[in-house]
Amino acid sequence: MSYSDEIKQVNLRKVAMIGCGFVGSASAFSLMQSGLFSEMVLIDADHAKAEGEAMDISHGIPFARHMKIYAGTYDDIVDAAIIVITAGANQKPDETRLDLVHKNVKIFEAIIPEIAKRNCQGILLVVSNPVDILTYTALKLSGFAENRVIGSGTVLDTARLKYELSEHLSVDSRSVHAFIIGEHGDSEIAAWSSANISGIEISEFCEMRGHYAHDENTQKIAETVKNSAYDIITKKHATYYGIAMAVKRICEVIIRDEKSILPVSSMMHGEYGIEDVVLSMPAIVGKNGIETKVPITLNCEEQEKLRASAKTLKEIIQEIEK
Repeated sequence: MSYSDEIKQVNLRKVAMIGCGFVGSASAFSLMQSGLFSEMVLIDADHAKAEGEAMDISHGIPFARHMKIYAGTYDDIVDAAIIVITAGANQKPDETRLDLVHKNVKIFEAIIPEIAKRNCQGILLVVSNPVDILTYTALKLSGFAENRVIGSGTVLDTARLKYELSEHLSVDSRSVHAFIIGEHGDSEIAAWSSANISGIEISEFCEMRGHYAHDENTQKIAETVKNSAYDIITKKHATYYGIAMAVKRICEVIIRDEKSILPVSSMMHGEYGIEDVVLSMPAIVGKNGIETKVPITLNCEEQEKLRASAKTLKEIIQEIEK
């Protein structure tokens, strides 16, 4: 019987991590601490690297919860509930996320068919950059249903926005409700029209806290968020802790069937006039992956920026499909 004929029962307590670089190993460490899983398989083109990471993380198990962590092969991912893909070339200080596209699409052209031919029934969580393009690539190459192919999208960008707003307003970041949408990258959009602090409109809350230069402040915060990754890469050559916690949060939402609203990368089907491109938009996420997108308030300018973001990504897709 071939892999394509066999369907193996999903083990809800098992996760697979493909790619053991900075992001993969930090994500594996974060997932070990989370207690969500009892089994984690690490896969890397450099098998010895995967073995080393598995050993290193395993040595912390006596301080956490018991689980099995090991280096494996694609044969070990068949029953994983979530397959996290962080494999890819690193973003260099002078590169945009989109500069990575050609290198990482080639890597995905090697990885995704290995997953597809094993008839995996779990959810594919794409983290590698540029995440929107690579989520589109994974969706097309895998043949998986759209709800089962999720990009980490702007989950981290949104967390950065909430953090910056919380610092600006001296309020708990968990009380901040705001999204970064569109591309995870230079054309991302801060959706100020729908932002609020526990239901209070953002400009009203700002004035409550003594801030009146709304346009200047929102523009500065949005730029800080957009440039966060570049600033971190300039200072320490890579970003991995923030995205590792974002990966843990997405996995948590899926495994616990929380039906939380997260701005994950998913295929667009006519929303705001956008078709056949993957963008980050708020969606309800649960045990089956993406349940449905959540329409949020966007003004005309934000909608136009979203369409421009989609156009940028579409042009890149068309270029790599030539």
